[in-house]
Amino acid sequence: MTLSVKERRNKTGTVLVVTGEINSETSGSLLQSLLPLVREGRPLRIDLTAVTYVSSAGLRTLLVVYREAQHAGVAVTLHGVSEEVRFVMSATGFLDFFETGEAAAAARKPAVR
Repeated sequence: MTLSVKERRNKTGTVLVVTGEINSETSGSLLQSLLPLVREGRPLRIDLTAVTYVSSAGLRTLLVVYREAQHAGVAVTLHGVSEEVRFVMSATGFLDFFETGEAAAAARKPAVR
């Protein structure tokens, strides 16, 4: 399985759309795509809607990105995390490191009375 990434920039930051599997074969190229974006210092949104699998190597890649972002003071948000990927990230504790788009959207909604 291959991995493809597409980058979009807008006024509020950068969106990286990831498609495929993040595994030991593809995580290195993903990291090479993500780290320069983190170092730019703009908010980064990683769209995982089309990611079907994340291995331990993929989790390590996301952890490295998280640490770099923390060091640089850059907000990194994950969007479109599938239930399967969310389960793996939640079970390993990696989901706690990231804000997800769904959580951010829920936080912005006003309380219903």
